[in-house]
Amino acid sequence: MVDFPRRRLYYRRVEEGMQYPVLCRRLLSLNEEFISSKSPAGGFDFTSGKRIEQKLLDYNQEAERFGGYAYEELSEVSPDHRFLAYTMYDKDNDWFKLSVRNLNSGALCSKPQADRVSNLAWAKDGQALLYVVTDQYKRPCRIYCSMIGSTDDDALLLDEPNDNVFVNIRHTKDFHFVTVNVFSTTFSKVFLINAADPLSGMTLVWECEGLAHCVVEHHQGYLYLFTDAARDGQLVDHHYLLCSPIHSSSSPRKWESIFNDDQDLIVEDVDFCYTHLALIIREGLSFRLCSVPLPLPSGKKGFNLEELNPRFLPLPKYVSQISAGPNYDYKSSTMRFTVSSPVMPDAVVDYDLSNGKWNIIQQQNMLYERTRILYGTASSTSVANKSSNNVNFRSSSEVRSGNDNLWNDLTEFYACEHYDVSSHDGVSVPLTIIYSHKHKCANQNPGLLHGHGAYGELLEKRWRSELKSLLDRGWVIAYADVRGGGGQGKKWHHNGRRTKKLNTIQDYLSCAKFLIENEIVQDKKLAGWGYSAGGLLVASAINCCPYLFRAAVLKVPFLDPTNTLLYPVLPLTAADFEEFGYPGDIDEFHAIRELSPYENVQKDVLYPAVLITSSFNTRFGVWEAAKWVARVRERTIHDPNRPILLNLTTDIVEENRYLLCKESALETAFLIKMMES
Repeated sequence: MVDFPRRRLYYRRVEEGMQYPVLCRRLLSLNEEFISSKSPAGGFDFTSGKRIEQKLLDYNQEAERFGGYAYEELSEVSPDHRFLAYTMYDKDNDWFKLSVRNLNSGALCSKPQADRVSNLAWAKDGQALLYVVTDQYKRPCRIYCSMIGSTDDDALLLDEPNDNVFVNIRHTKDFHFVTVNVFSTTFSKVFLINAADPLSGMTLVWECEGLAHCVVEHHQGYLYLFTDAARDGQLVDHHYLLCSPIHSSSSPRKWESIFNDDQDLIVEDVDFCYTHLALIIREGLSFRLCSVPLPLPSGKKGFNLEELNPRFLPLPKYVSQISAGPNYDYKSSTMRFTVSSPVMPDAVVDYDLSNGKWNIIQQQNMLYERTRILYGTASSTSVANKSSNNVNFRSSSEVRSGNDNLWNDLTEFYACEHYDVSSHDGVSVPLTIIYSHKHKCANQNPGLLHGHGAYGELLEKRWRSELKSLLDRGWVIAYADVRGGGGQGKKWHHNGRRTKKLNTIQDYLSCAKFLIENEIVQDKKLAGWGYSAGGLLVASAINCCPYLFRAAVLKVPFLDPTNTLLYPVLPLTAADFEEFGYPGDIDEFHAIRELSPYENVQKDVLYPAVLITSSFNTRFGVWEAAKWVARVRERTIHDPNRPILLNLTTDIVEENRYLLCKESALETAFLIKMMES
């Protein structure tokens, strides 16, 4: 049972002038005293002399351990709150190093300290730590168990010798079990380890053919499985939820579906607490969040959602994504979610699933009143008399009618529109655009088209503050949800990968042409933007139709798949071959060559201006960007007004807030300059 008077709050904060945050905790019972403290950053209430906050880990000091750079991939507090297990990136060796810190003394534990760690899970109420180690090719393949405080060697629980099989672990939210996923392109299996006795062996609870996403959770004597595995030999397009008693006597274990099939209702994600099940669902392009009481009614095998009396969180317009937070407190009915929208700064919401009350606990609000001034809907005097930091967000039970903008969205200033664009083969591709109400003029606006279209990942359409500078200059920001990406089901992903990868490029080009032909974006003033595999998409689109684009920004792009996929020494995963194709297959090899940006640079053609940013510490080798730039400069027509620029860094920009700001400013300045020239 959770000790409610001793319930703790864990959080990270950045101290003034420091590059990296500090990890802290405090008792929930001292929350009001912390807020009213004269120096909360110091962790003391100087009026009463009482210590309120405990600093657990200073990542600025961790940066000193790792050559001036601090990037944490995993972080788990033990169930008894005594230890913190975390992995930090060692850029000199290109792996993640595991450390365990005693939170009472602040000292590092002598063991376990392991290299190449990819997963970890606590067991035995914090007395044991399970962790996964990768091989030299970054394949997770071995599971170890370390008894905290013991001098014995860590026990090897699993060693998977097959080069095509991968392993990961996680603990269930009630810490009763550790789940072990063993998977390849041909099968997926889930095992359970009893967390009270982690050395007692593994029990198989689920297996299926093919690569499938499988997450097993335990709740009051029942196992719940959230998966997209094939059903009755038929591929499915979306995830579904199954249930089975923990002490099932059938072999193989019998799983029953929670919900009846409903093509109009897609379950995107699930989360559990002791009293409720939270569901993130999608209806068409609309996302919703609801709670369902647990345990579910007995005696019935399949439910329609309305039968379970769901309670829905009232959401703003144009929600593009809902993400569940860590939600570590299994006994609490209040769960945390992040609500994203193209026209609203991310809102972090605490939602009480038992009564429907909710509060926005964090949301960027600095833009709001300043934007009102910009668009003439407020005066500078009103801003001077109102602090932008004192915003009171009420729960849903307190919502009143009127003009209160409870969600602090920016729809008063920026519009969001959705279109269905017909691609080369007649398939409709979703296109989302945002623009300023004040500056939108037919066939006069520059445009920036984002794309990714790989790994079945959802294209990020959340509000980004750096785009405000472009929007307020009249730019149209567009997002193309092309095949190969997520959000439209598994078939949507499969129709944009391997030998069908060209569909991704054609979808992106169709959206680009749609923007120009419908006078949403001015001809000769469209720019492309792609990150990682999205860089491959935009660069391939430029090769096909360089005249469509005036400029492009490629961030750490994947530009030479032909040579990279052929080189077995590079640390590739099964997902890379599944996504782009296996070069050992002749048909897939030719498909890779056909879309490869490096292999298909046109000769004696005028290319758009391109800014490529990459790093010497990135998964896609820095040489890919360098050799692509060299080939474009060599083969295409030189125009000083259309430069091909290469910006390289020695750090990973994504984890450096100062470099992130600098790079965003560089990208924005580049785009504005290219359009004005």
